[in-house]
Amino acid sequence: MSERKVRVRFAPSPTGALHIGGVRTALYNYLFARQNDGDLIFRIEDTDSNRFVPGAEEYILESFKWLGIKFDEGVSFGGNYGPYRQSERREIYKKYVQILLDNGSAYIAFDTPEELNAKREEIKNFQYDASTRMQMRNSLTMSKEEVEQLIADGKQYVVRFKIEPNMEVHVNDIIRGDVVINSSILDDKVLFKSADELPTYHLANIVDDHLMEVTHVIRGEEWLPSAPLHVLLYRAFGWEDSMPRFAHLPLLLKPEGNGKLSKRDGDRLGFPVFPLEWHDPKTGEISSGYRESGYLPEAVINFLALLGWNPGTEQEILSMDELIKLFNLEHCSKSGARFDYEKAKWFNHEYILMKDNEEIADMFIPVLKEHGVEAPREMVVKVIGMMKDRVSFIKDLWDTCKFFFVAPTEYDEKTRKKRWKEDSAKCMTELADLLESLDDFSLEHQEEVVMKWIEEKGYGTGNIMNAFRLTLVGEGKGPHMFDISSVLGKEETINRMRRAIDVLK
Repeated sequence: MSERKVRVRFAPSPTGALHIGGVRTALYNYLFARQNDGDLIFRIEDTDSNRFVPGAEEYILESFKWLGIKFDEGVSFGGNYGPYRQSERREIYKKYVQILLDNGSAYIAFDTPEELNAKREEIKNFQYDASTRMQMRNSLTMSKEEVEQLIADGKQYVVRFKIEPNMEVHVNDIIRGDVVINSSILDDKVLFKSADELPTYHLANIVDDHLMEVTHVIRGEEWLPSAPLHVLLYRAFGWEDSMPRFAHLPLLLKPEGNGKLSKRDGDRLGFPVFPLEWHDPKTGEISSGYRESGYLPEAVINFLALLGWNPGTEQEILSMDELIKLFNLEHCSKSGARFDYEKAKWFNHEYILMKDNEEIADMFIPVLKEHGVEAPREMVVKVIGMMKDRVSFIKDLWDTCKFFFVAPTEYDEKTRKKRWKEDSAKCMTELADLLESLDDFSLEHQEEVVMKWIEEKGYGTGNIMNAFRLTLVGEGKGPHMFDISSVLGKEETINRMRRAIDVLK
């Protein structure tokens, strides 16, 4: 086993938007593959044709591209183990269904939905298994000729896995240890349906994992109940030696209360549960996405990586390279991880602080254009350097620093009452004249000249600065005053001051 090259897979169904829990599963597979110099396979599980949603596959691929999770092979990536879309592997599965029928591990059942419902009403908690199968219409209770005749007549049937009762089934799980389940609690699962000539998830999954030489199956905790069945299927095929190691990840839990994180939680509390905005082609409903909500992909990756796993240190900010280096499945939690959406915002804020101001400018300039503002790039970069520590999202920079780009036309009433004194108009006129006389309008020179003037005149620094802020900003917020005036420049600063004096006096 140790000599085999590590191969893992992420295999979504194209039934809609990709849930953030699925993104975390894909991320853990990616980190594990990269750490072990292995391969990550992208497989599409589309055997349930009724649930297929147009555009879902493209959406999933676009999500991973945005997040920086790269696949080595699979649908749209190529590779030597294809096809990687289950609906294109029909003939492969039929061969393996026949192997199970021939070796007595499976049987054909003709029970109609009506007959199954009647049995459910007759037997409380009915389960199609060793205790009931001999009462049903299947190849175990019928003659070979009868079975062949029904198939020849085109009667629909399913192939069921024959589970022997009272066996202890061991699932060797990397996160949960040895999980033991008695086979009597398992039912004879349907593996294949003649109606669409397609296998169910259980058979397709096992056959694909075997043929694609998957060494580790890292998936959500919700799949743990099906793991014993998968172990038994590997045995039925005689593939015990190549059985993958399992790792069942903890569930993502609601931010408050009990249960699994759902889209409804996101809608109710105002956070996305999908990586990208999703337009449902069936209902027309639009669901928010992390990308469109202004999250940086690196922040989303870092946040998700720490939901259910920790590096064993206090470090919280981890780049993709650091995550790959430190990731260890054995450090995953067994219990569910509560989804703290406020923490996601914190990560985004931290990644904004680490980003280069030039790069943030590229992202903020389109926001300025949306508000009809064309500003010199150099000015935008300067403003970002001063203001980025005040926001969790780049789009929020507009509300935080629009006063740099748009002169105030109104003045906040509360600030005005508090900060604009009887002598403010006179003092601001003097200050405007003083600033207008300066040839050097640099921050340092302004500060030196103005502070000296305040001292000589005996004015209170607080009173002058508060009134000065009101004239330039329109309210009592913003960074250091000379930072603001030096960015605005001499002409704009004087214009704003004179306009405010006219309005406020």
